[in-house]
Amino acid sequence: MPRLVIAAPSSGSGKTTVATGLMAAFAGRGLAVSPHKVGPDYIDPGYHALATGRAGRNLDAYLCGPELVAPLFAHGARGCDLAVVEGVMGLFDGASGQGELASTAHVAKLLRAPVVLVVDASSQARSVAALVHGFASFDPEVRLAGVILNKVGSERHEELLREALDEAGVPVFGALRRGGEVVTPSRHLGLVPVAERGAEAVSAVAAMGEMVRGGCDLDALYAVARGAGPLDCAAWDAAEALGSLPQPAPSRPYQYAAPPRGGSAPDPGPRTPDGLKGPDGPKGPDGLRPVVALAGGAAFTFSYAEHRELLAAAGAEVVAFDPLRDEQLPDGASALVIGGGFPEVYASELSANEPLRKAVGELARSGAPVVAECAGLLYLARSLDGRPMCGVLDADARMSERLTLGYRDAVAVSDSVLAANGTRVRGHEFHRTVVEPGAGASPAWGITRPGRRVEGFVQGGVHASYLHVHWAAVPQAARRIVAQATEVARATEGVTPS
Repeated sequence: MPRLVIAAPSSGSGKTTVATGLMAAFAGRGLAVSPHKVGPDYIDPGYHALATGRAGRNLDAYLCGPELVAPLFAHGARGCDLAVVEGVMGLFDGASGQGELASTAHVAKLLRAPVVLVVDASSQARSVAALVHGFASFDPEVRLAGVILNKVGSERHEELLREALDEAGVPVFGALRRGGEVVTPSRHLGLVPVAERGAEAVSAVAAMGEMVRGGCDLDALYAVARGAGPLDCAAWDAAEALGSLPQPAPSRPYQYAAPPRGGSAPDPGPRTPDGLKGPDGPKGPDGLRPVVALAGGAAFTFSYAEHRELLAAAGAEVVAFDPLRDEQLPDGASALVIGGGFPEVYASELSANEPLRKAVGELARSGAPVVAECAGLLYLARSLDGRPMCGVLDADARMSERLTLGYRDAVAVSDSVLAANGTRVRGHEFHRTVVEPGAGASPAWGITRPGRRVEGFVQGGVHASYLHVHWAAVPQAARRIVAQATEVARATEGVTPS
C-alpha cells in the first residue's frame, strides 16, 4: 500500500491544509485515497472524509496501543490506491513524559512509511536547511523523504529556500505561497467541524486541493509513497476482534422496565451486567437485531468509525439520528450512544427540542443502555449553561475558560454497560466545560494518570463520562452494549430467550 505521513516541526505549520489538499488532489486524479490522522483528534478526519469520500480514521498508539496501529491502518486502507496520514503537533511530540509514544514519528515507524515535513518558511531562508537537518537526523529510524515549503513569500524567497535544502540534500516536493492559505475558521476546541460548515467546507477542501495541485509535485510524492516498506500484519476486523474475546458466563435475566406512553418508568437502580450473553453473529440466537441509536448531526460530530463497525459486528442495527432535527429516537431503539461534539454551541436548539429530550430521558430511566462521552455527558445533564437538557443526571454543565486536554489512564470503578469493574483503559479528555458534580454516587472511572480522581456517572444502564475511549482497544464495550440492548429488545417484543 503506497503511503505518506505528512508531519511538521510544530503545530500551526500547515499540516491539515497540505494533508487534506493532497488527499483531494490525488482523489481528483481518480485514486482511491485512504485518509488517516495520528492521535485522538475528531475534527481533521471530517475534512479528510470530505476530500476522499471515505471515513477518516485515527491512528493512536496511546489509546489503542502500538500493536493495533498497523492493523487499523490496513483495515482503513483496504482496497485503496494510496494512504495519506496527517500527523499531530510536531513530528516528535507524543504522550507527555513518555518518549516517542503516540507521536507522528512513532506512528510513521510502526507503518514503515516515509515522512514529508511541512515547513513554515515565512521567517527564514538558509536556516531552513539547519532546521530540516535536525529533524532528519534526530531519529535515524524515521525516514524523512523531503519537505513541502509553506508560506513562501516570493519567487526569490523560494529560490533561496530550495538552494539551501539542495545543499543539504533534502528534496523539495512543493512550495505554497504566503497569502494563498485557505481560511478554515477555528474556535475554542480548534477547527469548526465539517458538519457545521456545509457548503463552505466543501469549497474549502476543493480550494486546498487546487492549491496543493498547483504547488506540489504529485508524481514525485506518489513515487515516494510507493517506496514505503512492507507491512507484515493482518488488517483489523471488527468481527474477528469480537470473536477473540472469551464468551461470558450466564447471568441472571435482564430486567427491563419499558417506558409507558406519556410517562417514565422507574429507575431500576444499579446492576451488574457482567456475563450478559450477547449475539454470536449478525443476529442474536432468537433472530433479534437490536437497534442502537447513534447521535450525529452538527452538535455530535465526534465518533470513531470503528465504534459503529464494532456495534454492527456485535449484532446491532446502528441507526444515526440528529438531536437538532429529530424529535424522536429511531424506531425500536433499545440502546443509545452519544459521542462528543459541541452541544455548548447548540444548547438553545437542543433545549428547544423537548420531545427528544423527553424520549432520551425515558429510555435512560427505563434501564436501557445509554453510553455518553463528553458532549453526550453534557446532553444528559440537568442543564447546560442554564438551559434545560435531558435531566438524566443530577448534574449541571457550564462553559469554562479552562481547557482540559490530554491522555488519561483509567480504571472502571463501577460495573456498567460499557465496562466491568476493574477494566483498565486509556482515554483522552478535550473540553472547555465543567460538570458539577464531576462524579455520581457510582462513578464511571477512576483516573490513575495524571493525578488520581474519580469522574463520570453510572446509574442503571447509563454510562456518562468526559473520557473518550477507542473501542478497538476494548471491543468488549461494544459486545456489552449490544448484549444489553438485545435483552431490552426481547423484553419489549415479548421474546423468551432460548
